[in-house]
Amino acid sequence: MTTEPTPDLTGLPRLRYGEHTWLELRALAARDDVVIVIPAATLEDHGYHLPIDTDVRLVEAIAEGACARFNAAGSARAVLFPTQVHGYTPHHLDFPGSVTLRWDVFVESLLDQGRSLCRHGFDRILIVNGHGSNIPLVNMAARLINLEHRGAVCASSFYLTSAESLAVLAEHRTSRLGGMAHACELETSLYLAICPELVQMERAVCEIPDSYSEHVFMDWTDGPLSYMPHWSALTESGVTGDATAATAAKGRIFLAQAVAEVADFIGDVATQPHAPGRDHH
Repeated sequence: MTTEPTPDLTGLPRLRYGEHTWLELRALAARDDVVIVIPAATLEDHGYHLPIDTDVRLVEAIAEGACARFNAAGSARAVLFPTQVHGYTPHHLDFPGSVTLRWDVFVESLLDQGRSLCRHGFDRILIVNGHGSNIPLVNMAARLINLEHRGAVCASSFYLTSAESLAVLAEHRTSRLGGMAHACELETSLYLAICPELVQMERAVCEIPDSYSEHVFMDWTDGPLSYMPHWSALTESGVTGDATAATAAKGRIFLAQAVAEVADFIGDVATQPHAPGRDHH
């Protein structure tokens, strides 16, 4: 019979969840100041000029930067969970490279991750989403985690959606309405700031659907009437927006704002009270 060693918790937690031993995680789960941050995205077409991992790479960079920023600011700690790479994107399947989960499988995959975390005591969770069609499903998964685990504090977010962030986008964008939707001025600028060697800017296009109206349009905040056909009905290139307006300089501004915003979201999850009626930990 072996003797169970006592974990050395000096300097823990590390930034990444998977870099801990189970002994370390058991000890860390007894704390109430640890927030698990789960990036969620999908693999899908992003025009002629961007890789299919755009949503994944952008949300991972933002979440990692936000965790590091949050950890540098106080005593509570954010831990970066492995990314939920595959999301809900059946409307993109006309474009090779796109991979989708069924909507219920996607929700259940997030639920099972949350259930596992809560079972072991990690009951403060932030899901940071980077793919538009995931939004209602990520929100539902977070809500169900809170309902199933009464002591949990699980929240969901998209990035660059706060009033301050929208003001930053409005200040620095040069495209018209519809120019920031998908593989667009915003996403291309962010990718240029994060990994410029993978961006083929010479193939970037501006493609904003002619079918947009006062109520039906896509931008970083969409029109009031939701309509989502097959993506190939909206665009030939895969772009909806103006990728030609993207620059790395804009991307650095947008990235810094996104990191600051998500760090603030982590702080909200760290300080929300647990629901009454059931002990946590």
